[in-house]
Amino acid sequence: MQSVALIDYGSGNLRSAEKALVKAAGDRAVEIRVTHDPEIVARADRLVLPGVGAFAACKAALDARPGLVEAMTEAVRTRAAPFLGVCVGMQLLATRGLEFGETAGLDWIAGDVRRIEPADPALKVPHMGWNDLEGVAAGQPILAGVDEAQPMYFTHSFAFFPDDEADVAAWVDHGGRFPAAVARGNVAGVQFHPEKSQGAGLSLLARFLEWRP
Repeated sequence: MQSVALIDYGSGNLRSAEKALVKAAGDRAVEIRVTHDPEIVARADRLVLPGVGAFAACKAALDARPGLVEAMTEAVRTRAAPFLGVCVGMQLLATRGLEFGETAGLDWIAGDVRRIEPADPALKVPHMGWNDLEGVAAGQPILAGVDEAQPMYFTHSFAFFPDDEADVAAWVDHGGRFPAAVARGNVAGVQFHPEKSQGAGLSLLARFLEWRP
């Protein structure tokens, strides 16, 4: 049975993410563990990092769990366990976040997290609601079969802009285009909430559980 560590560092939406992962797992032999125990995280077959709120607060909460970042690094960077970051969990992959000052991220994918600025002043920030994906990259297994006309649910004011656009796996437009998903090697992240995106989101989570980078 494979194990999935759903990382608990006090961020919101944890239980919704857990329920979605359990539903996406179906009859697969998968154990979903909500945890901040470094030993469990370091040994997990897959890791999911959720996130709701401000970049700086989420990074501080992650750092406040002794040994957690080191355990994540061991699992993802050393053992190459598949990793999925969701919303701020995706943003934390960046080199730095520029929300309420500058905060260092995990720096697993080089780039910055900065405020989205729609060209149309009628478009509101936060960006909340359903949006279609654009430019879904070929060859990204967790996005395989994603219909660009099938919207995903977003709620955020900041977005992750990788230094290398090759790390962008999909885009979204809200008065200007910004990354909706990133991927490099065994590391992936989505700005939208798959746990709130109905069937399309569950399908993405199911593909993550089968992903063999």
